[in-house]
Amino acid sequence: MATISMPMCLSLLIICTIFMPHLADATKKLVFILGDSTVDVGTNNYISSKLRANFPHNGVDFPKCQATGRFSNGFNSADELAKLFQLKMSPPPFLYLLTLGSGFQQKLCKGVNFASGGAGLLDITNINNTVPLSEQINQFTTVRNNFTAMKGENATEVMLNKSLFFISIGSNDIFGYLNRSDATPPDSFIFMMLSAYSQHITTLYQLGARKFGFISVPPIGCCPFSRLIQLNFTGTNDCFHPMNDIAQAFHLALDGLLLNISSQLPGMKYSLGNSFNMTLDVINAPKNFSLFGTVDKACCGHGTLNAEGPCNKSATLCSDRDRYLFWDMFHPTQEASYLAAQELYNGSTYVSPISFSQLEHDN
Repeated sequence: MATISMPMCLSLLIICTIFMPHLADATKKLVFILGDSTVDVGTNNYISSKLRANFPHNGVDFPKCQATGRFSNGFNSADELAKLFQLKMSPPPFLYLLTLGSGFQQKLCKGVNFASGGAGLLDITNINNTVPLSEQINQFTTVRNNFTAMKGENATEVMLNKSLFFISIGSNDIFGYLNRSDATPPDSFIFMMLSAYSQHITTLYQLGARKFGFISVPPIGCCPFSRLIQLNFTGTNDCFHPMNDIAQAFHLALDGLLLNISSQLPGMKYSLGNSFNMTLDVINAPKNFSLFGTVDKACCGHGTLNAEGPCNKSATLCSDRDRYLFWDMFHPTQEASYLAAQELYNGSTYVSPISFSQLEHDN
């Protein structure tokens, strides 16, 4: 369990409405994305990292079968959410835009993706292999400064106050905690995660954010990688419950944190997506989600459960990819990302107190 790029969680998105003269539609939604591997569309291609996906079989169902750096067979969660806000897919990575030189500022008007595979709430998570959330927020500060240069401080502040921020992160932190055999008690570690989360939210609030959509950590003990651990320990194909216990406890603690911090930050509004229950319901009753037939094994990988090796050109590849919950040993398939985005946007028992769509239109 060395460097880990974690699954089934959506990440932070900023969706804003802004008028730009060259845009035909003055209400065009701009999407800015921060988070981990489920929404990385190529950031890690531009850093020295072992956590990459810019090679086959990744991207086998992406347009022109391109391996873009997405940890998916096709579109990922960032793309599927962006589509629901009238975009074709996620905008390109911030680090790619930096290579455009003088064209950087112009391309900001199409949105930016900051997400990095392996990122966590804590800077120590997958250190030297990812862009942590703190640095992603620093990159967003650079984008904000460019908007200020183009529009002025007041107009930028108004724009960001109306923007929609979606955040999902924390899975990698839990993996790292268990990987290190950390002597810190689980409750204390969760408190560390929440303290970092609170700081990140406050920083974004100070930068102008007011409307947040959060997605909790999913049952990471049920991904094929974790099932393989359980299988090696007990000989049974089941979820690895110590991981799930921490993930569920983190969701409950995050619920309390958001209730508290929203009362302290004037004008803050939020929605919380329960990806723990959403994913567990799919795993426990796949027949209720007729799209999925295989919920324990990865579509692409090596060995038992396709979880003994990464998805690469020599890996075993399933043909019925829309029937699989997991693409590789950690990450969801394009179909699973689509289902999650639909649930969060349209509203269900998995999101409260309002849906992401309602949060967008809540004035």
